[in-house]
Amino acid sequence: MIKQQLLASEAANFPSARIRSLFPALNQKPDFIFFDNAAGAQIPQVVFDAINGHLLNANVQRGGRYPKSIEVDAAIARARESVADLINARDPNEVAFGMNATSFLRLLSLAIGRTLGARHEIVVTDLDHEANIATWLQLEREGARIVWWKMREDNNLHVEDLAPLLTSKTRLVACTLASHALGSIIDVAAVARLAHAVGAEVALDSVHYSPHAVIDVQAFDCDYLVCSGYKVFAPHMGFMWGRLELLYALPTFREDFIPDAPPGKIEAGTFIYENVAGMAAAVTYLETLGHSFAAENGKPKPASRRDALIRAMASIRDYEATLSCEMLEMLQTAGAIIYGVTDPARLSERVPTFCFGLPNISPALVTEAMSDHGIGIRDGHMYAPRLMKHLGRSLDIGVNRASILHYNNIEEIREFGKVLRDIVRSH
Repeated sequence: MIKQQLLASEAANFPSARIRSLFPALNQKPDFIFFDNAAGAQIPQVVFDAINGHLLNANVQRGGRYPKSIEVDAAIARARESVADLINARDPNEVAFGMNATSFLRLLSLAIGRTLGARHEIVVTDLDHEANIATWLQLEREGARIVWWKMREDNNLHVEDLAPLLTSKTRLVACTLASHALGSIIDVAAVARLAHAVGAEVALDSVHYSPHAVIDVQAFDCDYLVCSGYKVFAPHMGFMWGRLELLYALPTFREDFIPDAPPGKIEAGTFIYENVAGMAAAVTYLETLGHSFAAENGKPKPASRRDALIRAMASIRDYEATLSCEMLEMLQTAGAIIYGVTDPARLSERVPTFCFGLPNISPALVTEAMSDHGIGIRDGHMYAPRLMKHLGRSLDIGVNRASILHYNNIEEIREFGKVLRDIVRSH
């Protein structure tokens, strides 16, 4: 009861209406409820402005001697600094820009595949998005041995199950920070401790975790991290972080005139500059939230951009816990089967992404009925065929997924719950 009261207080104090006003897509007619955010978040006005400003004022190639080209170089440098602050990188040059997390995972796997030697074992999980599995499976042709860290019957990975899998032959552990399907959070700092104890490295997929909580590559003690910006209020782009000394050592493709040094050696060809400008603006959006949350709650002014980002993500995390609590109640009231953490006392172990099914009702039918009522959710295998097998779901049917962000509110969740109950009653 005390926990519910605290959550209710957090929801009441969160400036939901003001935040929603910052996202143009949330203020269009007819009304639409965005509950497919795990596939991509909406963007705030400041991000639109940054993209438009770049295309209007500096839509040229970098590396030139004239002012507009010089501004592109400066904008990219500012974006690296912004993302470095977002993830707590030690050096902005540890951040590389490109298409998406998947392409960076493939780049990383190709490079690591050339450096296996006696350490030829790669640990992957059956919880992850296929992008963080298939890229590593490809290394079997290079002599890699794939070792599976598997979920238990509770649909979670347990770090104590990882320890016996690690040996002097382990090259790398690849895992997610948070499941894009179940919402479950992994204790990646513990993963890194175990991996580093045997001399192995850790590559993290932070895509689904990124809009929900603080990313801290130093606290995680990971070696590589990938993210897709369009999951964290930016346009379609991606970035990769790696320890600087490891990036120097990676054998990557590059043109002869590109120095064999990060970040250039990681960024083959021209990436989309306007989207990188949008990523920097997304960080600015979160930074601004951090300052406003501090002022509204009588807290000291954040001392730095990183401090403001921590403030923003902490407030978002607390507010999203209230949304998770409400969503669990709506799903349970409708009789849904929820795959993932369902105990309200364990909300710290998940983000507000819910994988579920309704008994004897196809996921596609549920998605279509929700769409008829102006609510967007997803159905299918969630790009996780091994997870579907573990859950006993066929790939052609799959599950439903509703994924929530801080610009959503309790009223939307209750409307979702009403439609869900109507679907159950009509079948």
